[in-house]
Amino acid sequence: MKNLFRNFLILIVVFLLLTSVFTYFFENKSEEPTEVGVNALISRIENEKISQITVEENEILVDLKEGGQEIVKKEVGESFSDLMSNFSVDQEKLRQVDISIKEKSGWDLWLTTLLPFIIPFLLFGLIIFFMMRGVQGANSKAMSFGQSSAKSFKVDGKEKPTFKDVAGAKEAKEELKEVVDFLKYPKKFKDLGAKIPRGVLLLGSPGTGKTLLARSVAGEAEVPFFHMSGSEFVEMFVGVGASRVRSLFEKAKKTAPCIIFVDEIDAVGRKRGAGLGGSHDEREQTLNQILVEMDGFEPNQNVIVIAATNRPDVLDPALLRPGRFDRRVVIEMPDLKDRESILKVHSNMKPFDENVSLKTIAERTPGLAGADLANILNEGAILAARNGRKKIKNEDLLEAIEKVMMGPERRSRVINDKEKKITAYHEAAHAIVSHFIPGADPVHKVSIIARGSAGGYTLKVPSEDRHMHSRSEFTSEIAVLLAGHTVEREIFGEVTTGATSDLRRATAIARHLITDYGMSKNLGPRTYGAKDEMIFLGKEIHEQRDYSEKVAEKIDEEISSLIEKGQEKALDIIRSEKESLEKIVKELLDKETIEKEVFEKIIGPKPGNENEKAEDNSEKEESESEEKEENKE
Repeated sequence: MKNLFRNFLILIVVFLLLTSVFTYFFENKSEEPTEVGVNALISRIENEKISQITVEENEILVDLKEGGQEIVKKEVGESFSDLMSNFSVDQEKLRQVDISIKEKSGWDLWLTTLLPFIIPFLLFGLIIFFMMRGVQGANSKAMSFGQSSAKSFKVDGKEKPTFKDVAGAKEAKEELKEVVDFLKYPKKFKDLGAKIPRGVLLLGSPGTGKTLLARSVAGEAEVPFFHMSGSEFVEMFVGVGASRVRSLFEKAKKTAPCIIFVDEIDAVGRKRGAGLGGSHDEREQTLNQILVEMDGFEPNQNVIVIAATNRPDVLDPALLRPGRFDRRVVIEMPDLKDRESILKVHSNMKPFDENVSLKTIAERTPGLAGADLANILNEGAILAARNGRKKIKNEDLLEAIEKVMMGPERRSRVINDKEKKITAYHEAAHAIVSHFIPGADPVHKVSIIARGSAGGYTLKVPSEDRHMHSRSEFTSEIAVLLAGHTVEREIFGEVTTGATSDLRRATAIARHLITDYGMSKNLGPRTYGAKDEMIFLGKEIHEQRDYSEKVAEKIDEEISSLIEKGQEKALDIIRSEKESLEKIVKELLDKETIEKEVFEKIIGPKPGNENEKAEDNSEKEESESEEKEENKE
């Protein structure tokens, strides 16, 4: 459709150009002389008003002494002298006029005679030409349907990506530096009998920088870089994916040494035999061709395949064996130092105020990937520009963190006083319980301003990055989540729908604690339920039960027990710290938002060592009570 519109536009332009040329030669009306009759010409000669007469074919061009031109038509074949004689013009006055006879040139003859016939043929020929060209283009596209559409990037020059542009991921960069050495100095390894790795699989959560690392490898090695997504191989026609794989590797071999980067390889690399269509599944054929190209009869020297995925569990085992993807590089979520260095990289070309601390921003963003951090800085710059500032302030970045994590503020949302009071008690209870219960994260902000889908929120940030979590941390988190539901029942005598998401999260944590983490003393250290996934659809559709109905009842009892104990802990803290709760509620109703400094000024700093001792005692008491229950049984 696009080519048809372009061809039609070209035809219109050509037609307008030809029309303008034709008009210039034949219809220049701004300089066209006035047409008069023969009697007027005789009268002008008799009155001596004519300076020059030019005779051309059957036209007589008259130049007047006063200025201007006139044209007179005469009979074809009749000479000018015969015309004058027939009208008995005075010869003396005729001699005073400069008379010239002009014969028509060959160029004018061609334009006036041939051009009116040639123009239609030219237009018709142009139409046929563009139609044939469109048909040839369609044929060429049909013939190239199975060709690879991989995009090639130039990685040379000053702006080439290098490992310096990738903050964090130190171990991953160390692994990939060897790949760079393989590409730059292959002879050094071949002399020792070492084989160049065929493939490198980058594993990591979305936004951790897998694509950027692959580009950096190409930039460091200064080799061609072919990029293609896994979904680009698959089409509705069987065999196209395999054909594109062959085409891609043929291009790569011609430009070797080079890198082929396949993003989201799980789109075509899923386990075989689980799809629809049997052995003729298009994805399976594409995967088979990838397996053959990477490690088949014909070796691919100096062509390294780098693939990225966040779903390594669904990949086919044949794809992961040595000789294909020899190396697996795991890119973890950045820790505190990595987040700070990532923020420094993305802060280039952004003017910051003097009070901005990237370390503070890194501390407030645990669990966020590099893409999230870049988005936070971008949102901060947008907020500063919206407020008419020339520099980005610390409050812009803090607001951007909350916007990225929970959504934008909804200050326009109108709520009545009763709902506002319920929200204040709900969020204050979350904050109070999180502050006083052992193992919970410290509170950084409490607000009753709606943000995203939440009517209010309590922002808790861990004091340090943790990679392992204990049972007490989970039980404390359950108590914090149930605090809002508990305080509504305690203060107002009934609960609202505002605690729905909290209850869902608390139940999910309790279930994971029992069925996945093996932290139940009654059920023992084992997992319950194997998650089966339908590979073709790529989603979890059911849980395979590897336990009896009796055990299922015990699991439900354990989950209910954890929920009840969490609710009891939250209720004890709410009752014992009711005075602090009322203070926080009053402050929220007055100012709507409380920062960490104001919060701790009202109720004091978060207890430390004493809580740790209390935590140990509570764990001992809980284990003793469970042992007593078992003995009773």
